Amino acid sequence: MSLTMLKMRLSSSTSSMPTTIHKNNLFLFLTSSSTLRQTQLLSFPRSSFTVHCMSTQKRNISPVASTPQNVSGKSSFQGSESFFRSVLASMETVYLNRNPTAKAILELVHSADEERICYDHFAFRTFGVDGYGIDSLASFFLDFGYTPRDELRFPAKKLRALWFSPPKNVIGEGGSRIGGPLPRIFISELLVDQMSPQTQEIIRKYIEVSGSGNRHAALASALGSLTWEKPLNSEFQQLVRESEYAAWTLVNGYALNHVTISTHQLKSNLRSIKNLNQFIKENGFKLNSEGGVLKVSPDGLLLQSSTVADSTSFTFSDGATESVPCSYIEFAERLILPQYNNLPEEEVKEYHRRDGFEVGNADKIFESTYKEQLTREVA
Repeated sequence: MSLTMLKMRLSSSTSSMPTTIHKNNLFLFLTSSSTLRQTQLLSFPRSSFTVHCMSTQKRNISPVASTPQNVSGKSSFQGSESFFRSVLASMETVYLNRNPTAKAILELVHSADEERICYDHFAFRTFGVDGYGIDSLASFFLDFGYTPRDELRFPAKKLRALWFSPPKNVIGEGGSRIGGPLPRIFISELLVDQMSPQTQEIIRKYIEVSGSGNRHAALASALGSLTWEKPLNSEFQQLVRESEYAAWTLVNGYALNHVTISTHQLKSNLRSIKNLNQFIKENGFKLNSEGGVLKVSPDGLLLQSSTVADSTSFTFSDGATESVPCSYIEFAERLILPQYNNLPEEEVKEYHRRDGFEVGNADKIFESTYKEQLTREVA
């Protein structure tokens, strides 16, 4: 299969909700000969088309302490940057096709700011069981030079998350969105073993149907496809009652949960997240109000907000049709760390600002896909 055909295939997903990757089609897509086995990563150097076979053993992901880092020196990017960005672009395309609010806000902000938009982070949701959790998606980003950072835990929601910092000194950072600075990656997982037996049974049923789908999590995200069959409506309702996060993941799979605009990298008055929130509300969009519209870290240096998720009609395997939540768009302003407050504005870089994430903020932002937020009237 040619690189052109592959890119066309990756960018062709425009359906409103996930379809299923069937095993035979998946391996036809991944392989150009019958001898390639257990492929996990496709790498396309500029000079030739080669397929790298990666080990399928589970990785030991050890977080590295999150500290300010100077980005001078040699690039830490691994593999083909153009290929990596094309995969992110395919994930973004699927996300924007399914979430008109996100697409409209990106266009609105661009028209008002007239400068490039930088992404702060991409976020994904997973089932933390049988290799389908954080590791399944992390392997793709680790292969291209991302570094695991801090773990976050959300006991009440029975969730765990890990974020990853992008490689340093990447060449192609002068553009907007996917063409700009590479985003942080935030991957969360449901602690399935802590759920009720009934919910565990449902999740494990679809994990089993998926087979080796966890090895192709990034591909599933880029294609906008589920790696398991569509569930029964009754199973979805069971998950909704116990964990809306679980229900979302069952019908959305590895799809991009949200992208985040880095507000402080805008040039107009919208660089203040408070101004941006007001601008968004004035244009008729609804923001997540759980814990207050503006979520602020205890140190006061990380400010976040988000819209509520869009919804779409989903047809379950039993023929029932229901509106289910898709994704949303987030906004983050990272203030300058105290030790760098005296730096001239033109010298301030991203590593001079507050890095990482905050449990209290993220806990409330998770609820952007919850029914209470989706059905709330705009104030």
